[in-house]
Amino acid sequence: MKIQQTKWTSGNWAGELKENQNAQIVFMFGSTSILSEKQPLIETVRKAFPKAVLFGCSTSGEILDTQVTDETLAITSVEFKSTRLQTAYATIKDAKDSFLVGQNLTKQLSKEELVHILVLSDGLNINGSDLVKGLLDELPEGVTVTGGLSGDGARFQKTLVFDAKGQARQETVAAIGFYGKQLKVGYASLGGWDPFGPERVITRSKDNILYELDGKSALELYKQYLGEHAKGLPGTGLLFPLSLRADSGATPVVRTILAVNEKDQSITFAGTMPQGAMARFMKANFDRLIDGAAGAAKASYSTVGSANPDLAILISCVGRKLILKQRIEEEVESVRDVLGAKTALTGFYSYGEISPFTPGAKCELHNQTMTITTFTET
Repeated sequence: MKIQQTKWTSGNWAGELKENQNAQIVFMFGSTSILSEKQPLIETVRKAFPKAVLFGCSTSGEILDTQVTDETLAITSVEFKSTRLQTAYATIKDAKDSFLVGQNLTKQLSKEELVHILVLSDGLNINGSDLVKGLLDELPEGVTVTGGLSGDGARFQKTLVFDAKGQARQETVAAIGFYGKQLKVGYASLGGWDPFGPERVITRSKDNILYELDGKSALELYKQYLGEHAKGLPGTGLLFPLSLRADSGATPVVRTILAVNEKDQSITFAGTMPQGAMARFMKANFDRLIDGAAGAAKASYSTVGSANPDLAILISCVGRKLILKQRIEEEVESVRDVLGAKTALTGFYSYGEISPFTPGAKCELHNQTMTITTFTET
């Protein structure tokens, strides 16, 4: 696997952008403003890698090596030895269509020798839980799925994903299938948040819109917990996600806010909020957040037999970035410590992460986690 990495910031490349006529994919993670306004920059990348798929999205922070930056464009080109790729794209106009969009993407991909699917989605106009269910609906056993929802800082205004023409667009979902027996893919997703307060029953909801907890306005409860931070919703809601479990034996998943509606006192989350499920507020634990990132790296490492991966895609939640602040690079450095110096690291801060918790577990939408996907060719 031949990998080249560089970054564009403030009008300059941090290192040479070397052409590679044989690169098959270029991962591109950048700020919403750069992807919206710097089309000549995108064209420069396209000319440097003329045969490559441009696969990427807008972010809430870009990851390249162990650096986390804003208002940059992180570039990682990959030339595989034997792995083949196939792309699939869909437009999503309404979050209610998320399941059908997931099905559509899977149907576009050939299933023979399919090993893994990496998906990037619009981060706002989506029900991530239904998207994952649709992706998995007709997927052959043994094929894994990871990915994430694109970001827009803490603004929650516009998210972008590269489409089939290599243009960064809203309302877009992109998937790429990886094919070949020589490719080994590792994955894991871990959090590090602590629950607090009583567990509450979701008494009124519809899809990913939450109205009531224990018969009380969910938005009003959130405002009580946030106090003076309530005026900053939905962004400040990232500081207090909800832990969700469908029944007493289920592994909890974390859900975070995408939008609030003062008129009907509702909260829109990144994934489904099933009526009757149990929900509990979460708060940050700095050390456990960083330990969670290291734990995800160890789990993804063990998936492929503890072989040093060539490439790792890190997708971490914007809520973690807002909490960790100046310590944010510690969670990326903890991943580096586990995977080793030879693994190329890239990725972004997201509005949602898609992965099984651990190898063999069910793929789900997560929030507030560090999700890691590793690639190794044998």
